[in-house]
Amino acid sequence: MPNRIKEIRNQRGLTQKQLADLIGVGWQQVNRVENGRSGLSDKRAVQYADALRVSVPEIYGHDTPSDSFGSNLRRVTVKGHVQAGYWFESHEWDTGDQYDIAIPDDAEFSRLTLHAAETRGPSMNRTYPEGTVLVFLDNMEAEESPQFGKRYIVERERADGLREATVKTLQRDADGKAWLLPDSDDPRHQAPIEINGAEGDTIRLVGRVVYSITRE
Repeated sequence: MPNRIKEIRNQRGLTQKQLADLIGVGWQQVNRVENGRSGLSDKRAVQYADALRVSVPEIYGHDTPSDSFGSNLRRVTVKGHVQAGYWFESHEWDTGDQYDIAIPDDAEFSRLTLHAAETRGPSMNRTYPEGTVLVFLDNMEAEESPQFGKRYIVERERADGLREATVKTLQRDADGKAWLLPDSDDPRHQAPIEINGAEGDTIRLVGRVVYSITRE
């Protein structure tokens, strides 16, 4: 998401290292944020705003906010996590552990419910480092056909009722068979998953990922 951090920092006469010291991060993280290679959580946006003595909306270029995040931003609540290889009854957190993030208020999704979850573990770490927030559509609500080459939140349910939630890329091979592909440097998470599932497993595409925010 575009921001004015570099512009405001220069106006304040601060170096990246000085700003980083005020926030408590490395200067490399400030560099990534300024260049749009890393997004901002709500908490981090507040820290940047406080260090630069501006409001959060001004960070994103909104001088007169209609709410705490500006009129062109939308709140989405991070309600749980996705983690390949871990089976639970539910991956949703208690209400007290949930938190909001801000994303662009894209007209394409204005009438759709958006959901968000944190990644855990290394199953997609080449694309999404652990702790990345993934914002995704609800496939049933969006009523869209599966799109090959796109990343999806995937739920796999075993015969005993336990569930695994993860994120994978949907691809089709030369024979037309659909597969869910990881993107991991961990050998435990490099095998593709046939979308029809193993015997006894039910696999469901929960929703297509539309935004990702790296929280550092």
